Amino acid sequence: MDAAAHESHDAHGHDHHHDPRLAHHFEDHQHQFDTGKLGIWLFLGQELLFFGGLFCAYSIYRGLHPEVFEEGAKFLNTNLGAVNTVVLLFSSLTAAWSVRAAQLNNKKGLILAIVLTIGCAFGFLGIKYVEYSHKLHEGVFWGQSFHPTREILEEAHVTPGVVPMPAEDGSVDPKAEKIAMLKPNLHTFFSIYFMMTGLHGIHVIAGILVYLWILRRAIRGDFNSEYYGPVDFTALYWHLVDLVWIYLFPLLYLIH
Repeated sequence: MDAAAHESHDAHGHDHHHDPRLAHHFEDHQHQFDTGKLGIWLFLGQELLFFGGLFCAYSIYRGLHPEVFEEGAKFLNTNLGAVNTVVLLFSSLTAAWSVRAAQLNNKKGLILAIVLTIGCAFGFLGIKYVEYSHKLHEGVFWGQSFHPTREILEEAHVTPGVVPMPAEDGSVDPKAEKIAMLKPNLHTFFSIYFMMTGLHGIHVIAGILVYLWILRRAIRGDFNSEYYGPVDFTALYWHLVDLVWIYLFPLLYLIH
């Protein structure tokens, strides 16, 4: 073996001129992919334990104060929650599509799928911003009793705790009745609501940041049928974000 050939191999016989996308401590791309897949599953497992604790808290407090959760759910916009569910389900489809596009060496399809996934993520956050703004406008916060704003009280013409008088036709404004009969410890529900949906939103933001990094690499042409691990791992994380919301939506919005 001549000097040039000798220099191109290390003591273990590994070629120094290997694919730069293959880390030096892996034997081949399959070894690297399998290791990464194990790592992302371990990460997702601890994420499930993390959210599992929050779901346990939800179950305990709902069992202790069912009337509070029934009352609090009336302040949630089921239609917006349903739209967000559809948005995330579609984003899971585009995330899976991105993995398939990478496997098929479809660069344009990969870029389009990632862009759609990021767009859905921003759409989800936008709808959640509308929901949060509406809650704060109505005076519902975490960690304190419900204190409707003066504008809300004047608009409904009610005093908290006093049932409003019915109109001439015998009907009562649903909004006025809702404000009048509010439970004093409604903050218990909204503390859990903001905690669970807020942490979920943080995970959505983290997913956007990772997907922006993946998009940059996809445009650069880093991924192909042999090397697509980061796309696959990111999609798995995004599926978990979707899965958590699939549980949050019925628990907070639908169960009365």
